[in-house]
Amino acid sequence: MKLSEKAAYLKGLAEGMNIAEATPNDKLITKLLDLVAEMAGTIELLEDRCDELTDYADELDADLGDVEEYLFSDDDDDDDYCDCDDDEAYEVTCPACGEVICFDSSCDPEELICPACGEEFDAVCDGECDCCEGCDEE
Repeated sequence: MKLSEKAAYLKGLAEGMNIAEATPNDKLITKLLDLVAEMAGTIELLEDRCDELTDYADELDADLGDVEEYLFSDDDDDDDYCDCDDDEAYEVTCPACGEVICFDSSCDPEELICPACGEEFDAVCDGECDCCEGCDEE
């Protein structure tokens, strides 16, 4: 039973007991019953609004979870600063932080800056790849 229904029941009981505003006690009881009915209506409105806000907060939490999953996913591919599908792109590992990065023929391999840690390093061929014409490996 809702609060407003309980308040209406109490008011009905008072009417059944012939409580009218004839005496000061009856007047007090009548005013208290009116107050109880008004408070019950206000509480029910607050409960409804609280339920709406709870549902909305749950939706926001789910949406935020999706955003966090997208931004902070644990895919290994997302941690690398390399997408070396191009034939002229070269994959190197930063000596400072160990991140795999790519550079292409437009970059100077002696002045690369790691996008992960910001350190400058040389990506000069060590002879163990087929990255350039001057490579010692054959």
